[in-house]
Amino acid sequence: MIPLRYLASPPLALWLLCAPVMAQADGMIPETSVVIVDEALGEAALKVTNSDATSALLHVTLENIPEDKAPLVFVTPPVSRVEPGQTQLVRFILNAEQPLQTQRLKRVIFEGIAQKPRTASGEAVIGVNVRQNLPVILHPKGLAPNREPWLGLQWALRGDHLSVRNPTPYVVRLAQEVQLQPSATGLVLPRAYILPGDDLQLKLQSASQVATDTSVRLQPATVYGFAVEALAMPLQAEAD
Repeated sequence: MIPLRYLASPPLALWLLCAPVMAQADGMIPETSVVIVDEALGEAALKVTNSDATSALLHVTLENIPEDKAPLVFVTPPVSRVEPGQTQLVRFILNAEQPLQTQRLKRVIFEGIAQKPRTASGEAVIGVNVRQNLPVILHPKGLAPNREPWLGLQWALRGDHLSVRNPTPYVVRLAQEVQLQPSATGLVLPRAYILPGDDLQLKLQSASQVATDTSVRLQPATVYGFAVEALAMPLQAEAD
């Protein structure tokens, strides 16, 4: 299966040098597509491999999502030198002042910065720094794992809007395109995740067009970002 597109991030711009240059790709490869930090353990560890043929600096950056800017976790080491074909262990340490009540979502960027020697003709070789941008899920102590968190979403028609609520403590990942049935009316979610407590409102072009719709078709993703079989969730006539 193919991970959802938001797991990939575009490469950085080339560093410009005065001398003629050639481009060559390099990259740091994490061992998994998501980082899960269990509050019961207090931390998580992830191996990152230097897939390039030369040594490089691994730069690790944590990013907050717009909806949650609390500094709940930090990484160590933030910068390290990794030899070609070798791995670096990166630790994610929980730093929350209060116990977690729900899953929380952050993101982490792994970037390899390689030093390239000049060629025999005197040309400088520069690398295209490929960034890996992965989700980081902080999991509360005592919360049972849930392999199908999307089943807890509540979908409803509310006037000229489609409402989707997440009353669960789980982060739900899914493709942004959803479709009302049987009218086949397509709508786009503002983002590819729905946080605990979210109540998102999607504007309908015509409420009468979807008056007879009874379900919404969505494409969920596992916690690791892999798409699962599409399914239809029932629609309520009005949100509670």
